[in-house]
Amino acid sequence: MAIATRPLEQTVDVETPELVLLSYSIAGVGSRVLAALTDLVIAVVAMLVLVIALAVLAPGFPSTNAASLGWAAAILILAQFAVVWGYYVLFEGLMDGQTPGKRIHRLRVVREGGFSVTFGVSAVRNLVRIIDMQPLLFYLVGLGSILMTRRGQRLGDIVAGTIVVREALRAPAMPLASAVSPDESAEAPALQTALSEDEFRVLDRFVQRSAALDPLRRAMLAGQLADRFAAALRQDDERSLPAQLADLHERERRARARGVSSRGETGAGRERQALIAASEPRWTHFAALLATAQKRGLRSLGEEGVREFVAEYRALAADLARLRTAAGSHAVDELFHLGRLVAGAHNLLYRDRGMPLRSAVRFLFTDVPREIRRSAAPIALATLLLFGPALVAAVAVVRTPGLAKEMLPAGMLRRAEDGVRRAREGEGYIDDPQLFRPVMASSIVANNVQIAFTAFAGGVTAGLLSALILIFNGISFGSVIGLYVSKGIGPLLLAFVAPHGVLELSAICVAGGAGFLLTSALLMPGPRTRRRALVENSRRAVRLVAASTLLLLVAGAIEGLVSPIEWWPLEGKLAVSGTTLVLLVVYLRGGRRRVVAAPLETVPVRASLALGAVTARRAP
Repeated sequence: MAIATRPLEQTVDVETPELVLLSYSIAGVGSRVLAALTDLVIAVVAMLVLVIALAVLAPGFPSTNAASLGWAAAILILAQFAVVWGYYVLFEGLMDGQTPGKRIHRLRVVREGGFSVTFGVSAVRNLVRIIDMQPLLFYLVGLGSILMTRRGQRLGDIVAGTIVVREALRAPAMPLASAVSPDESAEAPALQTALSEDEFRVLDRFVQRSAALDPLRRAMLAGQLADRFAAALRQDDERSLPAQLADLHERERRARARGVSSRGETGAGRERQALIAASEPRWTHFAALLATAQKRGLRSLGEEGVREFVAEYRALAADLARLRTAAGSHAVDELFHLGRLVAGAHNLLYRDRGMPLRSAVRFLFTDVPREIRRSAAPIALATLLLFGPALVAAVAVVRTPGLAKEMLPAGMLRRAEDGVRRAREGEGYIDDPQLFRPVMASSIVANNVQIAFTAFAGGVTAGLLSALILIFNGISFGSVIGLYVSKGIGPLLLAFVAPHGVLELSAICVAGGAGFLLTSALLMPGPRTRRRALVENSRRAVRLVAASTLLLLVAGAIEGLVSPIEWWPLEGKLAVSGTTLVLLVVYLRGGRRRVVAAPLETVPVRASLALGAVTARRAP
């Protein structure tokens, strides 16, 4: 992938399967910030609408009963979590790399190579956002990464292998050949223009800026250009030099629009203007088709329209290759414009179809368990970093109970003191207000999943953040165990933790393993480049994150709805724990039979393009 620059614009070149180089304009910091602010406003408005809707739909609000308020609060907690973590992933997956904010500001996320993003790729780039937004939601890490990388990538883009590009089509500076008037067409034909391509560009810049220059500066530049272009100026023209230069500029523009080659061009370069003049009407027609397809989807074109679109895409790809050869080292505006058209069509035709239900089921119950087994080493490391400190902390607190004051917050110490009374009176680990169990369950799910996401994203810090999260959670967990054991009320804690503990702790270890997959790509990439290793390992890691999320959803529901029940005996809670362990083992054994499955990163119309048989039914 080559990086190129135009005046005030950074571009990146990618090669398509048709062996045509496409140029994408890298989105700048300003446009990305505007898109992010737009998405933030939309997300806040969506949350306000949800709050109002719940208030209106709740019968008898605000005097609604406590049970209804509890469920409403649970819905709000889950909705907030979904907006924070799911907004970008959902929209980028469904809208081909665009959130509403990106669509308004004509930005799009694409994979390196120009292919559309999948849900998995979008999940990776957006989960790493928790690192990009540091410190304290100011996004200094992300902004710094965008400014320092050649492709304007924040950390999430680097890990996911994506770039954010601008889609606004830039019209060529030269008018269409079809716009040339009859009088202009009647002018005596010329074999070449009076000015070379470089000379015309100098003159064009002067004419475009002339009105903004002060008179003295304009007169000085006009004199210099008149001396340089004296042979091309009309000798009998008595107008001012700026007017003469404007007339020369117009004559040169007309000649180029008729296809006359520039002076001094040789070989393929002599055909450049002729190619532009002959082909630009088709390019304009295709631009209209592309605008419709980008706004409404390819299906809106109908079957014949899609056939025409694919045929024109091939024709424009060929034109782009010819024009690139003819342009040589010149930065031709028409080349840039044609590249935008072909790139936009490429994104549509190579768009991923998403993940149908059958593929989603296969992903969760075949691909994910298989990846967990494959990633046993990083998961084992995460397990060691979680349970090792937990064991040390538990033993230390049991032997020296005074350490608990240094290792646990005051609230947990008070809960343990109250736990002595609760154990004596036959009560549970905590009060069990059944009306607020939904709130507890949703809060637990949101908190635990965010910890798992952070453990995964921490892999880009060379594993330091992931390791710290695991170690500190292990110390905290072990200290609590040691505190309750030292007070002789260990069974009280066990009765609460047992139902959900197997799934919750397993999920944290799996998420930590996902983070260490990123770490291994950074520290031990092997024969791959670090960038390539990060992208490949991130696609494996996202499967582990999916597994961790699934386990935490189930564990959170159990922790909020089952674990607090006071009247269940310890044996019943242990039975639930055993059942979850058996189900987890069965789940992890899934996908052992070799299944030939389409990968998540598919290109649905590649073969169709090669065969020339794309129809509206097969188009995404």
